[in-house]
Amino acid sequence: MKCDICSAKIETTFLGKIRGTYVRDAKGKQKAACFECQRKLVTKEALLDALK
Repeated sequence: MKCDICSAKIETTFLGKIRGTYVRDAKGKQKAACFECQRKLVTKEALLDALK
């Protein structure tokens, strides 16, 4: 899986979970953000602004 912000490959745990987060945009689509982008862009609004 790739990060929708920086297009880097997102690491997964041995259970198949991503090491990052999912964010829903205004249309309800689920977007993935890697751990590094999540650390840089702390709030949900900042993550959504970076997706545009």
